[in-house]
Amino acid sequence: MASPPLLASSYALLLLLLAAAAADASVARAVKYQTLVATPLSVHPYSAPAGVAEDDDVVLGSLAAEEGGAASTVGLRVVHRDDFAVNATAAELLAHRLQRDGRRVSRISAAAGGGAASANGTRGNRGSSGFVAPVVSGLAQGSGEYFTKIGVGTPATPALMVLDTGSDVVWLQCAPCRRCYDQSGKMFDPRGSRSYGAVDCAAPLCRRLDSGGCDLRRKACLYQVAYGDGSVTAGDFATETLTFAGGARVARIALGCGHDNEGLFVAAAGLLGLGRGSLSFPTQISRRFGRSFSYCLVDRTSSSANPTSRSSTVTFGSGAVGPTVTASFTPMVKNPRMETFYYVQLMGISVGGARVAGVAESDLRLNPSTGRGGVIVDSGTSVTRLARPAYSALRDAFRAAAAGLRLSPGGFSLFDTCYDLSGLKVVKVPTVSIHFDGGAEAALPPENYLIPVDTRGTFCFAFAGTDGGVSIIGNIQQQGFRVVFDGDGQRVGFAAKGC
Repeated sequence: MASPPLLASSYALLLLLLAAAAADASVARAVKYQTLVATPLSVHPYSAPAGVAEDDDVVLGSLAAEEGGAASTVGLRVVHRDDFAVNATAAELLAHRLQRDGRRVSRISAAAGGGAASANGTRGNRGSSGFVAPVVSGLAQGSGEYFTKIGVGTPATPALMVLDTGSDVVWLQCAPCRRCYDQSGKMFDPRGSRSYGAVDCAAPLCRRLDSGGCDLRRKACLYQVAYGDGSVTAGDFATETLTFAGGARVARIALGCGHDNEGLFVAAAGLLGLGRGSLSFPTQISRRFGRSFSYCLVDRTSSSANPTSRSSTVTFGSGAVGPTVTASFTPMVKNPRMETFYYVQLMGISVGGARVAGVAESDLRLNPSTGRGGVIVDSGTSVTRLARPAYSALRDAFRAAAAGLRLSPGGFSLFDTCYDLSGLKVVKVPTVSIHFDGGAEAALPPENYLIPVDTRGTFCFAFAGTDGGVSIIGNIQQQGFRVVFDGDGQRVGFAAKGC
């Protein structure tokens, strides 16, 4: 007997509703999550671990090694600025850090968008396979930058140097100082170094500076580097020997000996330029060690009361891309109008295991004719900035996938997506993965994209939009990865759990 038409249509409608519900459940089950330990910022003033800033043995334990002697891959510990004791709370440090971060992004955007050329430079001597350096954190001074400690001159003076993949010139403050900022440790005095050598005005090396000059009386080459935040360093251009952990000594490194330095450097003695330009440190040592280096940065955004046994290091030479490093690689992209930055092609971003449709490759591609657009990997920028359409799509996808979390109204600083996790110890959050050209992928740990911003339990999605032309993968998203800059192979790699 046939079913009445009304009953048949109701039955069909019921089947459709059941199918839709099953589809919704399937979609919900398809979202991938991971666990975030929700530790708010500490309410107590920051207190740095004892001895970090003062421990010269980290760097100078083997200064007796002969210059030019054989050296294997070497490296140094990397430390963020929060390893320096200050009388400030974690929330105050974060606010200051984000302010400085914005100024750095403005400088990078101006340089990349304007197509300014970076400085060219010299090369070292071919020989050994590399060296490792420690890296220290700089958050306590309000910076997203990381420092390393090396020895400068003969005998060596310990110097705390900012690691900067976004610039080329190596420089440090030098005595006598006409105008200098406060730094950690003793200031380098070239008059006491046997290996210091002034660069003559007529030397080809002097002509490779973007902004240089000449002291006609002394026939001495002069340098000047100005940054977008108003900071500036100027002084004599010279060559000097640098000493790394284990006694590795690298002679005749061209650097600026700054007698007039002002701005927002704070604490560090100077800067170790790690860019792609020919005056950068990796390029100068390329004949001896190759053009590759890698670093791993530990998480410095969580509570300072949460100790970690992990350490950060930077490795120079063949060991940076050795068999022990299992990294996912993507090709470097060249910007003909800006040689300094490490560009990569970002292909997309996944949230909860699904690609975000609105994160379009076209919005993140470099325009080689104008030098605008593209994506760079930068050690000194904290928060990843994405072209505005890509960021908006990513943010909306994350909000949808994290609908179970309590959204906190108003945002915080540059963050427009924050959550109230107060009273929660462990939280399930959607996964986030960044996809690069060549199949490379960086699957981010939860603390790399949902960070605490106050003592009450507010956590913010640590991405932001930019209209500055260039997108930047910042060091919060790089935490815990060994990031490999393989200059010889012209590729960038990401190895998870690389510290």
